[in-house]
Amino acid sequence: MPKIAPSVLAADFAHLADDLAEARRAGVDMLHLDIMDGHFVPNISFGPNVVGTINKLTELFLDVHLMLSEPEKYFEAFVKAGADAITFHLEVHAEPGTYAEQIRELGVRPGISINPDMDVENVLPHLKHFDYLLLMSVFPGFGGQQFITSVLPKISRARDYVDSNKLDTVIMVDGGVDANNAAEVISAGADILVMGTAFFRSRDKIGLVEKVKKLGTPREAS
Repeated sequence: MPKIAPSVLAADFAHLADDLAEARRAGVDMLHLDIMDGHFVPNISFGPNVVGTINKLTELFLDVHLMLSEPEKYFEAFVKAGADAITFHLEVHAEPGTYAEQIRELGVRPGISINPDMDVENVLPHLKHFDYLLLMSVFPGFGGQQFITSVLPKISRARDYVDSNKLDTVIMVDGGVDANNAAEVISAGADILVMGTAFFRSRDKIGLVEKVKKLGTPREAS
């Protein structure tokens, strides 16, 4: 059964507690928190203090995505704030295994991400070190972008690699994912769909979650 991770950046921060409670009632599996520094991506979001607030407002698993030029400087701060998983980009650390171990030593799950213009083959040899692979299906920085369809073969290639090598790495897809393309993304091999505006602007969040979970997935995400 596929999982859904709403991107909190698309929530209404004036009513954040209500939005998070509504997400929990809708049956989502985790929350995705985008951290942007204005350097690695052309936008700035929020830091550990806001993650700490979110952690106090919900018991949901917090998947923290560090879109930072030097993510390792902030691993500990985000773990202390309540992160359950920390993902950083291969673009900033071409040899990421050591950083994955640092994250594990802090007691949370490590993830690795690549942008749409990076060849998926670059990340595959590193997946043995990571619990999550986050494939970006838009160029990160701003919500509401259109899904880049050329990412679909990358999802399929990652799925084949994970399965053929008997890895436990969970495949996540983030960017422009909505009810219209969810089936295609899941069919390609995604375990977890990150949804921002598609989720928080939905008038029927429960129906959206139910629809996606009925689509099926190649294997159970963990």
